[in-house]
Amino acid sequence: MNRPRRLHKESHLVDRIGWLRAAVLGANDGIISTASLIVGVAAAAAKQNDVLIAGVAGLVAGAMSMAAGEYVSVSSQSDTEKADLARERRELRSNPRAELEELAEFYVKRGVDLDLARQVAAQLKKKDALGAHARDELGISQMTTARPVQAALTSAVTFSIGAAMPLLMVVVSPSTMLVPVTSAASLGFLAFLGAVGAKAGGANILRATIRVTFWGALALGITAGIGKLFGTIL
Repeated sequence: MNRPRRLHKESHLVDRIGWLRAAVLGANDGIISTASLIVGVAAAAAKQNDVLIAGVAGLVAGAMSMAAGEYVSVSSQSDTEKADLARERRELRSNPRAELEELAEFYVKRGVDLDLARQVAAQLKKKDALGAHARDELGISQMTTARPVQAALTSAVTFSIGAAMPLLMVVVSPSTMLVPVTSAASLGFLAFLGAVGAKAGGANILRATIRVTFWGALALGITAGIGKLFGTIL
């Protein structure tokens, strides 16, 4: 039997969706939450060392929170996928004929003639029946399957990297310029991250950059205002 020859290896952006989502979310949260914490504490007229300590504590707590949150969330998705696959495996054993017709129906809905759809379903069933049903019935594939540990580690590491950026500004900034320097640098970091994430994911770079910068500026403005208010009261 002649097999079609692959002329080139294709790389699709959807292959990156798992780690890219966790990486962008982690780094964004690291910059925004840590910079907001630093700006809020600094606006309350705290000493530079106190601001640095608060920022480091925010980095550690945030990284652990991101890792735990991603692990629990993606583990729940993984448990659901496993439960669906187990049910599908039982149905394949108990009623293989009905499952074959069900698989063929999916191809008919995509425009394949019924007879050809049944032939395709039968051939796929011989090779990997569960894989065919997982992909075409449940929407589970190698590219989209849940990976809890990968998501947790990616989120923790990228959060820490993002949080380190505003922390660095605390170290290098004069105490009198801490708020404006940290705010401006953090917004610059966010804009750069938004552009990189959009480029990697094939999205509109300008739209992604404006979106992440706007929400970062809003968060910084609110926390600076609250810090200034409480610093005046206390």
